[in-house]
Order: sequence, then structure tokens, then C-alpha cells
Amino acid sequence: MIADRMKKVQASITLAIDAKAKQMIADGVDLVGFGAGEPDFNTPDNIKVAGIKAIIDNKTKYTPSSGMPDLKNPIAKKLLEDNKLEYKPANIIVSCGAKHSLYNIFMAGINPGDEVIIFSPYWVSYVEMVNMAQGVPVLVKLDESKKFEIDFELLKSKITKKTKMMIINSPSNPTGCVLSKASLEKLAEICLSNNIMMISDEIYEKNLYNGKTHISIASLSKEAKAKTVVVNGVSKSHAMTGWRIGYIASDDMELVKAMDNLQSHSTSNPTTISQMAAIEALKTDPAIVNKMVAEFDKRRKYILQRVNAIPGLTCVEPEGAFYVFPNFSALTGKTFNGVKIENSMNLADALLTSAKVAVVPGVAFGSDVHFRMSYATSMEKIEKGLNRIEEFFKG
Repeated sequence: MIADRMKKVQASITLAIDAKAKQMIADGVDLVGFGAGEPDFNTPDNIKVAGIKAIIDNKTKYTPSSGMPDLKNPIAKKLLEDNKLEYKPANIIVSCGAKHSLYNIFMAGINPGDEVIIFSPYWVSYVEMVNMAQGVPVLVKLDESKKFEIDFELLKSKITKKTKMMIINSPSNPTGCVLSKASLEKLAEICLSNNIMMISDEIYEKNLYNGKTHISIASLSKEAKAKTVVVNGVSKSHAMTGWRIGYIASDDMELVKAMDNLQSHSTSNPTTISQMAAIEALKTDPAIVNKMVAEFDKRRKYILQRVNAIPGLTCVEPEGAFYVFPNFSALTGKTFNGVKIENSMNLADALLTSAKVAVVPGVAFGSDVHFRMSYATSMEKIEKGLNRIEEFFKG
């Protein structure tokens, strides 16, 4: 017996693929996994030491439900210095990862029937979270021929009196595309004129390439800041996915207090040890993060060149995050290694079974003619996996 609101909610395909790949490896299968949405680098040593010290110093008790002041203060400092956004600690809620922060936003801010605009392709959990909150996901397809840019006329046509929120994810998972300042300004103008709250998921802000710089939509104006909830964390930037620390910042104190209340009755507080480690993360030498990003960039260039060299595959160049999102529509209906390619699920299954390569089917992100590959793995594994994919499409 389950609640009606859960009947629309699907399991996370990305986590399922990653779990299956890890189990196959544990069973001795020589598998190359491109599914994981997490850095393959270890958490920097200074951060690990801070976590260990927290345990030794008995920093293991409850903290305020919205997070420790000693963490909120450096988060506020980071937002001011990196994003030109001024928030007081009271405007910040620390949660168990950016995913938890997003969940809190939707549960605290959406009424049944409220519409939430989501650009497609989208991160797998956006739609499911809105469904859990009994909201209505409204999808706006991005234009792949224009590097997944926004069709603003299409966007305007999707807005109704029930539109309450819009999710903005730049850099994007899964496409890796980065919205220009001009696009962000148009989005802000549309949202402000229609009283729409902007949910700005900025978790990949440090993972930028080609000289791109991150712009938070909240930084565009005082009015934009007032209608934005900024979402971020340390998972992707500092290789801390399992530590589970994310946060939001917002001028909407009614929403902030509601999220605090919700969190106080669910998780009580983010893990104290992880909060102590996150304090250290925010003090970490930027050169350590930049070194990881530089390595991602080398892999990005290599995987993009190799993918686009495979007949029938095309891939828009990602300028952020650590994914490529190849389009295989030209291969639909063709047979490889005895498998007729019909959709992204059966292609992903064929690659897993025949080529021993794990990718994430694009249907998880709202597109059944794509698959996602993470280059958050070693260059050796990337080369090995791409060799297998090339061979698969020759068969």
C-alpha cells in the first residue's frame, strides 16, 4: 500500500544504472562505467582531516536544523565573493545535499496543481520531486540545433496562471550547456513579469570550460534576487558527493522558515561531521578545485572528439559539468550486434550486455534519442570504453 502521490514517481535511472554497474564489477565483469554523476577524485586530504578531527573532538551532537552558524557564515562569504550575492546566515538553509535542498523547496513551496517549468533535457530528479510535491511538471524543450538554447516564445506559451516556479540549471546536467548572460536576463524578465519564483540549481558552477564564467541569475538585479532561490553545495566542486552537504539561499524568509520547519521534522539536521568538513571545504585553496577541473577539461575534449567521430552519433559541445549527451537518432531502426536500436533504454541495455559499457539512457532526462556519458572517470577507462562503443556500432 502506497500513497497516491508516489504512484507517479519513478526510481532514479541514473542511480539504478550506477548500482547495476558497480554490482557487475563486484561480480568480476570487466565493465567500463560512464554512469556516475560524481567526481572520480578523492575528497581533498585537508577536508578528510577536518572530518576526522570533528569525530575526535566529539562534534557529533545535533546542530540547529538549518545548519551550524559556523558553516552558514562561510557560505554567505562564498556567495558574496564568488557570486556577488549578499545573504545573511538567516537566509541560508544547509541540507543533506543539493538534492535534499531541492526536495525541501518543492515540498515547502508547491501546492497541489501548481505548475513548475522544467527545461528539457532535464536532471532526472526534477520531474519526480515536483510529482512528489503534487505539483505539475511543465516541460519546455530546448533547441539542440542551437546548443540547447531556450526558445523564449515556446517558454512564454507554457506559462499559465498556475505557473509558480521555474527551474534553471546552468551548467546543465545532462547537456553540459551554460546559459549566456543574455539568456539569463530574458529568463529573469519573464519570471519577474509573471511572478514566477526562479530555482537556480548552480551545483556545477565550478565545472566550467572554454573560458566560461558562472553567472547566478540572482545576481542580475535586486528584483531577480528577491525572486530566486539559489541552490548549491560542495559535492561536485570538492569531490564530496557522499558527505551530503548542500544549501539554499533566498530572500523569501517565509519559504526559508517553512524549509527549516520541514527539515526539523525530517532529518533534524545535516550530519554534524559533514558540516565540519564543509567548513574546511569552503576554505580550501581554489587551486585544488581548479586542478580537478583542468583534468575534466582534458577528458571532455577527448571524449567529445571520439564520440563525434562515430558514424551516426552527434554531440553538442558541453561547456560545463562533466557529461556528454550524444544524439543517436540517426541510428534508430538499425541493427548492431543482433540488436535493433529502438530507444535509449534498449541501446543502453545493448551496450551494457554486448559491449560491457554502462551509459544512462536519455529517457531519464526527457529525451529518448540521447544517452548520457560521464567523463568523471580516468582517461584510461574513457579510452577503453569508447573503443568498445566504436566496436559495438561496427557490429
